[in-house]
Amino acid sequence: MKKHFMMVTVIISVLLISACGGEGATDGESEKGTLKFGINNWAENVAVSNMWKVLLEEDGYNVELQELEKAAVWTGIAQGDLDISPEIWLPTTDEPLYEKYKDDIVKKDSWYEGTGLGIAVPSYMEDVNTIDDLNSNKDTFGGRIVGIESGSSLMTLANKAVEEYSIELDLVQSSEPAMLSELKKAYEKEEPIAVTLWNPHWVFAEYDMKYLEDTKGTFGEKDDIFYMTRKGFEDDHPEIVKWMDAWEMNDDQLGALMSTINESSPEEGAKKWIDENRELVDSWMKE
Repeated sequence: MKKHFMMVTVIISVLLISACGGEGATDGESEKGTLKFGINNWAENVAVSNMWKVLLEEDGYNVELQELEKAAVWTGIAQGDLDISPEIWLPTTDEPLYEKYKDDIVKKDSWYEGTGLGIAVPSYMEDVNTIDDLNSNKDTFGGRIVGIESGSSLMTLANKAVEEYSIELDLVQSSEPAMLSELKKAYEKEEPIAVTLWNPHWVFAEYDMKYLEDTKGTFGEKDDIFYMTRKGFEDDHPEIVKWMDAWEMNDDQLGALMSTINESSPEEGAKKWIDENRELVDSWMKE
């Protein structure tokens, strides 16, 4: 009887533990499922993607950030393999991709207004103010403009500018980190450098930079930044769409987020920024 009583006690204890644990998610799982974000490695894209990862995981979701080339992000959203892309630039920069995929994706609200794209130099280069000035100073720049990834929309427009202005400097393909490294070294020594750049970007908070005047309008009008989802996502997660539709950031807020991330790591930096801006993020996520 004593053995029987002990066995019954053990069974009851196991059942109670299982019942208590069964209400939540098991280790490594989430209560509300997994969301797949398609992102590219632009600084503001990494920043806001990690911000949303932290916010959504606080609310019980699991978030996977899949870093891809921009075209692959659009394809993934269009095919339903990805749920959200936090960043599309319209009406100019991403127009070719939007025209190709607009029937297969859902473009949602804008969260940032008035982007910039172009060729930029440090402001201490007082005699270089327009793209036309590049050729007359080509030796000063070592005969090159430091670019980013070849598949980016910015490089497509920069190559167009090289043709439109008959620029005699080489547009060097590299990556955002490589370009920023070159810029940092030159800036610290006040040496000449020309780079392809965009805003929003933390660089403008750290360095005194200026875009070269684009007299021919090669880089197009200013864009706004929108987010997009796969078809059917709003039916599956109306609360997330409501939150992201309420999402808005200005230069100061986004610059601070990027700077905080730049000082640590994307996820840890995002957590720190969220803690310091809880009132703002809570205003987006009102029930």
